[in-house]
Amino acid sequence: MPGVNARRPFGEPTATSCQDHLAEAPISDKTASVRPFLRASALVTAVLLTGCGSGDAWPEPRPLPPAVGALGAGFVTGTPAPEATITPAPGSWDGVRPPVGYRVVLLTKGTDAPTTALVTAVKEWAGAVDADLRVVTAGHDPVPDIVKAMDMHPDLIVSAGNDLIDPLALVTPNHLDQQFLVVGAELAEPTHNVTSVDWAGASFRGEGLGSASTYDPASFTAARCADAIRAGVAAVLSKLTGIVIWLTPRQ
Repeated sequence: MPGVNARRPFGEPTATSCQDHLAEAPISDKTASVRPFLRASALVTAVLLTGCGSGDAWPEPRPLPPAVGALGAGFVTGTPAPEATITPAPGSWDGVRPPVGYRVVLLTKGTDAPTTALVTAVKEWAGAVDADLRVVTAGHDPVPDIVKAMDMHPDLIVSAGNDLIDPLALVTPNHLDQQFLVVGAELAEPTHNVTSVDWAGASFRGEGLGSASTYDPASFTAARCADAIRAGVAAVLSKLTGIVIWLTPRQ
């Protein structure tokens, strides 16, 4: 995959925009009754010709956008060491959110109940914060799909599904300019661009590797999965990456 080098400054407009392409051309209507139909037809034609909103990838990479808000007391003390595990105070991430339009690719594999719960939580979070979410469902060999997700130029790739852990461990060290967030599992030896969120019952680290807790599908509750995506994104936006975030229950 080509390296990511040139990045457009965050917030800088492109030379042309969808609004430019969708500017309504003058229509000579014989009667007022057909004007709405002609207007709609013109807009649809413009979209089809320019492709605005129809592609899976964003136009090009950009610098990581800043966080909105700040972490609360108890999220972390000092700067954690690489690969460290931190246990933030429950809810200490609630004050942080991404800017509107934050580019996220949800990379998922599996239809089991825990993976489905994580996917639902990520989609609901994206809708709540107005993130720009795209979904890539990995096939039998996830590596090409991981590359596809990177080629879409997201700000963050969120991984959901234990079957992605070993392929991610293979790919992520070679693409340090792309941020990854693994929810409900972790990489055994993450590089600084991989952040994970775990809890008791969800600490899969790859085939044949020990875990910090016994796998428990029932632990993937809606509330726990919602906390996982929010805490993980808050850490990434706050530049606390390459670590494992261990969640404990809210009181």
